[in-house]
This record gives sequence, C-alpha cells and structure tokens, in this order.
Amino acid sequence: MISSVRGTVLSALGSTVVIEVGGVGLSVQVTPACALALRIGEQARLHTSLVVREDSLSLFGFVTVDELSVFELLTGVTGVGPKSALGVLAVLSPVQVGRAVADDDDASFRKVSGIGPKTAKLIVLSLAGKLAITAPPATARSAAAGAGVADKVLAALIGLGWSERVAAQAVDETLAEASDTDRISVPVVLRLALARLGPAKHSAERNA
Repeated sequence: MISSVRGTVLSALGSTVVIEVGGVGLSVQVTPACALALRIGEQARLHTSLVVREDSLSLFGFVTVDELSVFELLTGVTGVGPKSALGVLAVLSPVQVGRAVADDDDASFRKVSGIGPKTAKLIVLSLAGKLAITAPPATARSAAAGAGVADKVLAALIGLGWSERVAAQAVDETLAEASDTDRISVPVVLRLALARLGPAKHSAERNA
C-alpha cells in the first residue's frame, strides 16, 4: 500500500499529476483544484490511496487526510468507483459530505457528474454513522477555526511549494475574512488561501 508520496512535480494536466519519487515518475489522479495548486518543478506531498484492479494499478492523491478518508469510504459504496468518488471530492469538501450525510441530503451528491438518484441515496445510507467530519455547533465554531485548521492549511501550502512566510500570511488573511462555516473546514480554507495566493504571486515569489 502506498499511503503517501513526496517528490518533485513533473507535470500537472487536468486531473492527473506526475510526481517523481526516487527517480520514478508516479502518475497520481487528483481533483482539478489540487492539480491547479501544484507547481511543476517544485516539491509536493500527497496522501494517497492505491486502487488495484485486474488490469491496472491506480494511485489517487489528496492534500488532506480527511479527503483521503472520505474517498475510501465512498469507494466502499456499491456503484461508486474511484473516479466517481474523486468527482464527489471535486465538488464537495469532506465537511460538506459529512453534513449532507447527517442531513440525509442526497441532492448534494446528485450534483456530481455520474452520480444518479439511486447512487446518491445509497451514499447517504451507506455513510450514515461513519463520518466524524461534520460541522460543529455554532457555539464551537470559533474554537474549531483556531490553530488546528490554520496549522493544517499552513502545512498543506508548504507541502505544495509555498514558503512558510507567504503561506502563513495567506492563511491568516483567509481566516480573517472567511465565514464561520468556511473557516471550520480545512479543504475550504485551503482553496480560499490558494485563490488568494494565485499563480502569478507564486511565480513572483520564486523569482524574488
């Protein structure tokens, strides 16, 4: 089992990235947002799940452990393959998946390409009681949005190639402007921070 990979990004196209590990280029399937965040020629670390089929070995990568956990739960649902599970995480964050399951909201999963009404309902039924990734009550949100989320997002940004100084500033500014709902989710804060940083700013940092 390959549980994680760390190395130089050789290419990032669509939903496929190639990361060189020990002189070997590993092809990893990721969400489009993750692929856009990776920078060719720079170091990256992804949590991974190896899917074994009779005719193939496929590696799926994620920035956070929560995303990996949800992916593996989704692939255990009848009718949900690894590509469909990846599609769910391209549309919904782990917190949003947990909330949809807790609220018996199969409509959220029907928004994902390839997920029909029956499969969406089955996802909700199959994942009920298995997800601890749900939004806490409003009174606990301030605490949940503290150092834990900030530290995880900071580590993810550094793993994607940003300097600690630039990453820390982006995390602080993102959390300051995010809503209570957004700031409790590591994937959401990560996406907002990446949008704030932008490829142009990252290029400028490299050339500085």
